[in-house]
Amino acid sequence: MQVSAIIALFGAVILASLWISPRRASVSGFFGGTTTEGAAPGLWTLVLSQVTTWIFARSLMNSAILGYFYGIAGVLAYAAYYGSFLTGGFVVQRLRARGARSVQDWLRDSFGATGTGCYNLVIALRLLSEVFANLIVVGLIFSAVSPDRANIGTYSILVVGLLALAYSAWGGLSAALRTDVLQMAVFLVVFAVAFVALVLSPGFDLGAVLTAKGTSGPHNGWVLLVVAFLQVFSYPVHDPVMMDRGFLADRDTTRKSFLHAFWISSLCIVAFGFFGIHAALDGATYEGELIGTWAQSLPGWVFVALLVSLLVSALSTLDSALSSAARLVVEELRLAPRSLTGGRIAMTVFAVAGAALTLWGNQTLFDAVAVSGTASMFLTPILLAGLVGGRQVALWAYLVSFAAAMLGAMAYLFRGQTFVTQMLYDGHKYEQLLQICVCVLVVGCTSVWIGSQRAAGRVAGE
Repeated sequence: MQVSAIIALFGAVILASLWISPRRASVSGFFGGTTTEGAAPGLWTLVLSQVTTWIFARSLMNSAILGYFYGIAGVLAYAAYYGSFLTGGFVVQRLRARGARSVQDWLRDSFGATGTGCYNLVIALRLLSEVFANLIVVGLIFSAVSPDRANIGTYSILVVGLLALAYSAWGGLSAALRTDVLQMAVFLVVFAVAFVALVLSPGFDLGAVLTAKGTSGPHNGWVLLVVAFLQVFSYPVHDPVMMDRGFLADRDTTRKSFLHAFWISSLCIVAFGFFGIHAALDGATYEGELIGTWAQSLPGWVFVALLVSLLVSALSTLDSALSSAARLVVEELRLAPRSLTGGRIAMTVFAVAGAALTLWGNQTLFDAVAVSGTASMFLTPILLAGLVGGRQVALWAYLVSFAAAMLGAMAYLFRGQTFVTQMLYDGHKYEQLLQICVCVLVVGCTSVWIGSQRAAGRVAGE
């Protein structure tokens, strides 16, 4: 019964998404998000699109999982990443004040093709991780609700991936924006119903939730909060979905959209984390990425509503990630012609590659956040010195910062290997991540400080 209800409700959302997708696709709409009349998206279209692409399925699951293990500390740590709307909005305003039309535009002026090449590599990996992680959540959900059906998780990944690709490839960014509004509206209604039911349930205790320590204690949650603060300045800049939406409308509309997206998404993430905390307080055992736990501890209709909200958020993020992938390949890398066909080919490649990664076997959802967040940290000293401080940074300093961040990301990803463990603190993985982040920032900031000083000296001497 639950499986049928989930499939029916989610299927209705997919059909509605296909229905409201643009009937006619144009090149400007595909890559620039303009309407069929050529107008820029409005404020609430941008807000809802920003929110639904950032409170995606992986993030919701991460918040709940961190709440389960580390209590309110874990939830706050993950919610801190949503400060990215504030830092990302600040960076976008600075870039636009300088006349840049994208992050790549500014990097190209400052560091040439080498600078944009390093950045494009990081965001390509980010987009792949988005497709991979959201498809993984789809597979986990269907595997958990229908465990006796062989390969149901794989089949669900393929079906949802194909359907998301179908309407994304038809309308590109304009389709993603239109469907984001519908999908966010559905998500908010469904999730609000589930959340109210949780709060009004007999066993819910708000005071206990707000002071919960989780099943593993709060220490590592607080460690992760420090990591989030170290990463939150650079984190949004390596997310092409957020950055792309920073250049679609006028500056005032864009500024307001980032502010509204911040408080809405933060509230959603914290509220979803309550489900994980409540499961821990309820004494439930952890299984199946919390999905099995919810099936046992929540009323059937609340469980269905919760999973449908996860599936809708996954679908919404998939189409946005694919539209950003098309823009990256066509407009930045110029590996395909600026045409509907070129964009659709790029989307297909990313969709297939992301789906293939789901077969890899690594389903630790936060690892994708930690790895890409660490890789993005090479941008922190570059942005602070070059964009905020107005200094000229030497290319070698940029490359040292980039190399340090990539090595840090690889160190965290392969932290179980002997040659890596010998260099890391012998503790929890989040303590190791904090160590890596501090090292990356020290190396990056030192090289950029030296490099910008020398570059400034040469300019003054001339």
